[in-house]
Order: sequence, then C-alpha cells, then structure tokens
Amino acid sequence: MSASTPTRTYLMGHLALMVAHCAGMVDLVALPVWVGTLVQHYQFAPQQAGGLATLFLAGAVVASLVLAPRFGRLSNRAVAACGFAVSALAFFGASMRTDFAAMAVLHGLAGLAAGSALSVTHGTIARGANPHRGFAVVGMALGVFAIAFFALVPPLVAATGGWALFLVFAGVMAVGAVVSALAFPHTGTAPLVAPDGVFATARAGRTALPRAVWFGIVGLGCMGLVQAMTFAFLERVGSDRGFGLAAVTGVLVALGVVNLFPAALAALLEKRWPARNVLLAGPVLQALLVLVIMGSTAFAPYAAAASVFAAVMIFTHTFAFGLMARLEPSGRAMAATPAMVMIGAAIGPVLGGTLVQSFGYASLGLAAFVLGSLAVLCFSRLPRQAADEPVSVATPAPAQP
Repeated sequence: MSASTPTRTYLMGHLALMVAHCAGMVDLVALPVWVGTLVQHYQFAPQQAGGLATLFLAGAVVASLVLAPRFGRLSNRAVAACGFAVSALAFFGASMRTDFAAMAVLHGLAGLAAGSALSVTHGTIARGANPHRGFAVVGMALGVFAIAFFALVPPLVAATGGWALFLVFAGVMAVGAVVSALAFPHTGTAPLVAPDGVFATARAGRTALPRAVWFGIVGLGCMGLVQAMTFAFLERVGSDRGFGLAAVTGVLVALGVVNLFPAALAALLEKRWPARNVLLAGPVLQALLVLVIMGSTAFAPYAAAASVFAAVMIFTHTFAFGLMARLEPSGRAMAATPAMVMIGAAIGPVLGGTLVQSFGYASLGLAAFVLGSLAVLCFSRLPRQAADEPVSVATPAPAQP
C-alpha cells in the first residue's frame, strides 16, 4: 500500500462529508429563496409555499428516524450516493411541474432521499476522534456554499423563472451523489483523524440513549423550528417592506459571508467556552434577532439582524453536536441530527406561513420567544462537564487499501 494512500483517503473522506453536508442541509441555506420563489413565481399562498418546504423537511425527519437506529449496520456510501441521486431526480421532476399536488409529492420524496444521505453523513462525523471539530469543518464548507448560492441563484431565478431553482437543487444533489459514490467513508471508519495510516472507530454499543441526550434533542428541535419559520420569510418580509430586490439579495449574500465564520469560531473556542453555556445563550440571542428582523420597518436593523441570524444556529449547533456525540458516542444519536433539527424545521415554514397569513410578521417574534424559552429549559438539563470528556474509541484498525 502506498504511503500516500491514508492521506488521500483522509482528504477524500473530508471532501465527501463536506459535500454531503452542504447538499443535505440545502434548506438551511436556501429556505428564504425557496419559499419566496414559490410565492412569487408559482403564486402559492404563504401557507402553501411553507407547506411544500415543510414536506421536504418532514421527509428528511422520517428518513432520519428510520435510519438512525440502524446506523453502523448499513453501507454508508451506498445510502448517501443513492439518497442524493433519488433527491436529484425528484427536484428535476419538480422543475417541470407547477401544480401543487405534484410539487408536494416530489418535495416529500426529495426530503426522504436527502434525509437518508444526511443521516449517515452526521453519524459518520459523530464517530470521528473529534466530533466538534468535524462538524465545524463541514459547517465552514456550508458557509462557502451559502455565499455561492446567494450570489448566483436569486438573480438566476429572477431572470429565468422559478423552475431554475429546482434545477439548481437537482444539480447540487447530483454532485452529492457522485462524490459520495466515489469517496464517502465506508461503514465503521472515521476519517476525521490525522492521516497516519489508521482510522479510529468510536464505541458502538447498543445501550439506550442517555436521558440528557433527549433534552438536547428537544432543545435543538425548538431552535430548528425558530430558524425555519423565520428564515423561510426572511426574503419575503424584506420585499414586502419595500427594501427592494437588490438590497434584500445583498443581505442574503452578506448572510452567506458571515456564515463562513461561526463554525470556525466554534472550533477555536471548543476548549475555552463550556458547551452548556453556549447552548443556554444561543436560543436567547436567536429569539432577539427574530424580534428585530420581523419588527423593524427600517432597512439597517433588518439587514444587521438578518445577516447574522443563521450564524447563531450554526455556532450553537456545533457545540451541541460535540457535546451530544460525547454523551452518546456510538453515532446513533447524531445520525438522527436531521430529525432533531428538521422536526422543528419541518413545522417551521408552514407554521410561519400560517402566523404571517393570520397575524402578520410580528407574530413570529412572539413565537420565537416562547420556543427559545423552552430550548433554554431543555439545554439547562445537560451536564456541565461532558463536553470536555474525550470520545471513547476502539483500538485503531489499519486503513483499507
């Protein structure tokens, strides 16, 4: 075996996980453009537009709930490649339809497929030697993806029509499928350790999930709900207040640039800031930003709050991922990451659309305050010291040629 083989495998494993995370978490980046496109170009009501996004997210939740308990007994590479391939076909089909019923079926199918791929992606990251650092790496990749998406896609959709958005989604999923088929880490390997010829494999016991993990799951679900119901209407609230397409697009591009930094900052602060303290502060800051975004009639406060809104979720989620992976190191809980985040995110767009349609944009601020309070209560039940405990690993096994 060539001396460069472990290094090449290590780098390709990193690349595959970064690409898979970006494809699977496309909603975290694209939701405001997604819902805005459905409202503006397809003439769906806010509730219908939010409902279609919800179907995608609900599909991802179902897939994650089914696959997470089976993580470690499936071929990660096959699940990731096939999942992204099916999602690409579903979005390609969506680009050719305009009726709500067909779009609903295709959104749900795309979510099921992409959620399956994302589930094995997060489970694999969780079984690395440093889950916090591993999740930060893929988070930085998502930030780069967000900049490219917001710089290119809104003008493309405005110039050509809503169908172009779904072609872009299909292309993103297709890239995820190809890269996963070629380089996704095989079941049982953890590529996020130094390329020294061995790959550590985390303990994979079949014990019940610790009680604290369940509190973390509920807390992340609440934050995901706030994130989705607000993010889905970030573009719409700016447009409806007359800020203009160019200004709102500029805010989205700025948001993408800002998203480059929270994951990297979370990696640097891993040993300096207690994870539990970060989790207690995250929902509070998130709710305050929603109040500003949805309550401001001036552009400057809206732009400032909107540009850092997603960064709060990325930063907090990175600490949550590392803490919970150490509490439950088999990878099963983190393989359910799409479920724990998207079960809230799945409700978010349709809940946000219902609230906006019934009570106006300001109602999202009150909902964010209530959900943020519940998230803080849940995170307060997490232990203080678990974030500093090392992940238990089995005896390193030689890398496969």
